[in-house]
Amino acid sequence: MVALVVAVSAVAVLGAVASAAVAAEAVAEEEHPVAGKWLKWLDLDSVHGWWLRRKHFHAGFMKEITEQIRLSEETHHHGELVVAIEAAMPSHVKSSAERALEVFGRLRVWDTPHNTGVLLYIALDRHKIEIVADKGLKAAEHEWKAICAGLELRFSEDQYQEGLTEAVIGLEAILAQYCGQEAGENGPNFLPDAPVML
Repeated sequence: MVALVVAVSAVAVLGAVASAAVAAEAVAEEEHPVAGKWLKWLDLDSVHGWWLRRKHFHAGFMKEITEQIRLSEETHHHGELVVAIEAAMPSHVKSSAERALEVFGRLRVWDTPHNTGVLLYIALDRHKIEIVADKGLKAAEHEWKAICAGLELRFSEDQYQEGLTEAVIGLEAILAQYCGQEAGENGPNFLPDAPVML
């Protein structure tokens, strides 16, 4: 798995998919699927992605993640975290980085008043994790990469639920650090808290 952290603006998102194609080719060269080449060769990676989604990301667990995100956004910060889990990436997409930028735009993660939206994108079939952070978040790149590394490790140990739970906690901590709110300050929720299943 390769983690790529990108800071974007609303203007950048509109042209990001086209411009990301060039950057995505470079990233694609670095991708090393955890499941191995045999799944891709047999065209079973998408089936594996759907199986992982059904096994680990069921409705009960998604409700727990939703509540965790809602509670943190209500009490600790004015950032917006969106989790998108895709069982099988579209075949026309060359890399997970390109797809993450596309999802960032389509889910309107960039459309928050303080530009503090963060997307955690997981492509199960390709075993890729991407974080796309809006320009209002000034966290260092190593902070985002630490989240991805921890999630990658948990996934490699077949601990998908534990990994996602820890990743959400870590991302919420970063949001609280860089866009925290005062006690009693509870702004509106601009993006859904429930993970998006693609």
